[in-house]
Amino acid sequence: MKIAVTGKGGVGKTTIAATLARLYAKEGKRVIAADADPDANLALALGFTEAEADGIVPISAMKKMIAERTGVTAQNTFFKINPRVDDIPEIYSREHEGVKLLVLGTVETAGGGCICPENVILKQLISNLILYRDEVAILDMEAGLEHLGRGTTQGMDQFIVVIEPGARSIQTYRNVKRLAKDLGVPRVGVIANKIRDEKDEAFIRSKIAEEELLGLIHFNSEVIDADRHGISPFDCSQHLIDEIISIKERIEHLQ
Repeated sequence: MKIAVTGKGGVGKTTIAATLARLYAKEGKRVIAADADPDANLALALGFTEAEADGIVPISAMKKMIAERTGVTAQNTFFKINPRVDDIPEIYSREHEGVKLLVLGTVETAGGGCICPENVILKQLISNLILYRDEVAILDMEAGLEHLGRGTTQGMDQFIVVIEPGARSIQTYRNVKRLAKDLGVPRVGVIANKIRDEKDEAFIRSKIAEEELLGLIHFNSEVIDADRHGISPFDCSQHLIDEIISIKERIEHLQ
């Protein structure tokens, strides 16, 4: 199973990505979770301590490794566009409760479409995770899909946009759906988070087609408390786990 989870900041996509990863690991599956969001929080959501999370160096910041893999130097600005990355998950991932975590980081550029050693490594690594590794891969993405390419998306089982009941979330969903279509992905699933009441549910159902709605997650104070204390929601909210189990079953049924 290869799943990319996206959505605007603050909607809960990292909580959902982490819980899916922990659920698959609990089943005994080999799981790798990749944090591709510039505002990286997946480590805490998976259950790493704050000290452990702070000690993780993003792949994009590993200048020496990137230089060695791509061949770029201060004297040589030419570099490999297909560097070896298949061993990176084993060397640089951190593991907690059966989930291997890779923090990808981001590349600061003045414009989109940067062709630079850091981006080459990230794109190759994501392609390797999705196309060539025999394990569950959960990608916690930013709202855009810039890390992904047309070849990579062919191996993706599910694009998920996490939204909350509001016009801005709906707009983000439509933008991601458009980007996914441009990449050749015909279907994007939606998870609606932070549902408070019947009005919220009715709003979501009026905006999202039933066949695209993977499920609803209700507002949960236990998740807020977990974030406040820097612990994984998976370790303190059975209600959240039960709701995401239902969503996971629907995802698998649709494959």
